[in-house]
Amino acid sequence: MDIPTTPLGQSFAALPDLFYAPVAPTPVVTPTWIGFNNKLAETLGLDRGFWQGDEGMAILSGNKVADGSQPVAMAYAGHQFGNWVPQLGDGRAHILGDVTAPNGQTYDVQLKGSGPTPFSRNGDGRAALGPVLREYVMSEAMHNLGVPTTRALAAISTGERVQRETGLPGAVLTRIATSFVRVGTFQYFMARGEHEALAQLADFVIERHYPDLRDAEHKYVKLLEAIIARQAELIAHWQLIGFIHGVMNTDNMAVSGETIDYGPCAFMDHYHPETVFSSIDEFGRYAYHNQPRIARWNLGVLAQCFLPILHENGDAAVQLAQDAINAFAPQFDEAFKTGLCRKIGLSLTEDNMALAVAYLDLLQEYNLDFTNGFRKLVSLDPAEIEVNANKFEGDSWRDWLGKWAAAHDNEDTSLTARQEIMRLSNPRFIPRNHLMERMIAEAMDGDLSLFNTLNQVYQHPYDDQPEFDAFTAPPANEERVQRTFCGT
Repeated sequence: MDIPTTPLGQSFAALPDLFYAPVAPTPVVTPTWIGFNNKLAETLGLDRGFWQGDEGMAILSGNKVADGSQPVAMAYAGHQFGNWVPQLGDGRAHILGDVTAPNGQTYDVQLKGSGPTPFSRNGDGRAALGPVLREYVMSEAMHNLGVPTTRALAAISTGERVQRETGLPGAVLTRIATSFVRVGTFQYFMARGEHEALAQLADFVIERHYPDLRDAEHKYVKLLEAIIARQAELIAHWQLIGFIHGVMNTDNMAVSGETIDYGPCAFMDHYHPETVFSSIDEFGRYAYHNQPRIARWNLGVLAQCFLPILHENGDAAVQLAQDAINAFAPQFDEAFKTGLCRKIGLSLTEDNMALAVAYLDLLQEYNLDFTNGFRKLVSLDPAEIEVNANKFEGDSWRDWLGKWAAAHDNEDTSLTARQEIMRLSNPRFIPRNHLMERMIAEAMDGDLSLFNTLNQVYQHPYDDQPEFDAFTAPPANEERVQRTFCGT
């Protein structure tokens, strides 16, 4: 069979070789399909007949290098839990190349779990089945929730075992991103004094993500500002749906503004701002309520990396960087506060924001589910406050509902419009942790039915889908997931 009608581009591999290590994936024994994302393939303009055929599987499993392709492992550094690591890099991932979609956007195609690279640091370069399934489902759900994210094109079983605490079935994930450049990529060159490479990397990021800045005056200042603005929006969106990344290291923050690296990530069940799931986050550095603060810290690191290219005068460069960083907090606050008020169907005012925060306090006080607690409001009519009040227990709830109804009386829009805003701000379905664990356990026994069903459900997370009501329930006590794991 011929190679794809549109071969993979090689724009990242065209950069100087200090940006990556050229290395081919390691072949696997018996690749078999777990899943292939037809909708994403269509979005990318890929020939599904080719990619779902024998040669497509060979390429996406790492058993064949496509003609004209130069697989590379990206170099980067990073702060991991605040500790500086001067060299990290893709230790089990290979960028195969890129595709330009019909919408004109270029996307990188990367294999994860595809074998060791020069950055593996004695690791085996492989991925176990569980983390591959988790990232596939989580990343696609996040996309359908409206959150910028890397996406999953394919998952393939390798027919091999990988050794972690025990032997586990192996798999390879094909993931798609507008690029895989991270804060840690800039750190890698800054730490080495490679200022020319910093400018080359910044130009690559502008070309790929911010093309309107190509000819802008002070383009690197504007690039830093644009990255910060996207991160403010992204983290606000995480907070609004109760998503906890779990490992917000600088090497896990993409400058595209996409969510990247779904390791020990999880969604909150009952609301508590100090919620932590990651087994390696012993001190809660990346707890739910800390995510905005950590994002700003990471962006401060990025701003330091930009200093050599912001201005030839050192003091002027520092001031430009500081001004850019100072914009993060108000940008995040605006996005989060607006979104939180929309979750209760109201416009952003000081009083409405206080009302929304009071609702969070009630969810915490009564140990209630974050997602279901907000979704419940969608079906309530503030004009029928006496009927609504009977659905809640306690004077504090009835007091809040009374204030909520009064606030709705002050809105100019119709009730129907406000309820639609709430519906589109409060998902009915999220990838609940106990469902992820059940899916993985069943897949380990060879049953992919729940994997396929959840992927179907999460295509429309804001719709009611009554036939799938069982997937909206919080976990029973014995199902509650206390800890999640990276899988590396």
